[in-house]
Amino acid sequence: MIIAGVFLFFYYDLHSFFINRKKIVDFVNSFGPLSVVIFIGLQILQVIVAPIPGEVNGFIGGYLYGPVLGTLYSTVGLTIGSWLAFILARWLGLPFVEKVISPRIIEKYDYFMEHRGILITFILFVIPGFPKDALSYMIGLSHMKTTTFLIVCTAGRLLGTIMLSISGYCARNGQNITMATILGISALIVILAVYYHDELLSLVKGKKDSQ
Repeated sequence: MIIAGVFLFFYYDLHSFFINRKKIVDFVNSFGPLSVVIFIGLQILQVIVAPIPGEVNGFIGGYLYGPVLGTLYSTVGLTIGSWLAFILARWLGLPFVEKVISPRIIEKYDYFMEHRGILITFILFVIPGFPKDALSYMIGLSHMKTTTFLIVCTAGRLLGTIMLSISGYCARNGQNITMATILGISALIVILAVYYHDELLSLVKGKKDSQ
């Protein structure tokens, strides 16, 4: 059923929906009092269906609900989504994960199936450029406890979620300089993280191996 859902997701081009800010805002607002539930549901879905870019939803959370509630609602959705990905991987095993995550990502991060370092996992969730949603599946194949994973995952995602929520709030209130500053800093961090991605990954592995 999950594989069928992924197929329908791309067949109906729902990916383009998730990267279109205006479509998401209009869609969420159309539910009135239930908009919060719908927004949290979208955040859950963007984790489970790994190719969806979560940054758009995080920005929209701040745009719709402000920096505090936007961060809260995004965190709830991301945590539930990460938990579901983690549990699905643990229950269904590697054959299922191989159908959800690309072989290239699995090969690059298979190290973390065999290790459960809390600090290392936290670092991976903090640093931009690492596939956090895919990691939720892959860490589900490790021996890390569910409660430990949820704490580390939630804490690691928090800073990025806060920055996206503040950016969305600034966009709605015309605070363009503040928004541009936050997005500029975020973009610089992402560019550096992507550029030095392999070096960071090697450093993380080396740190774990030395423990």
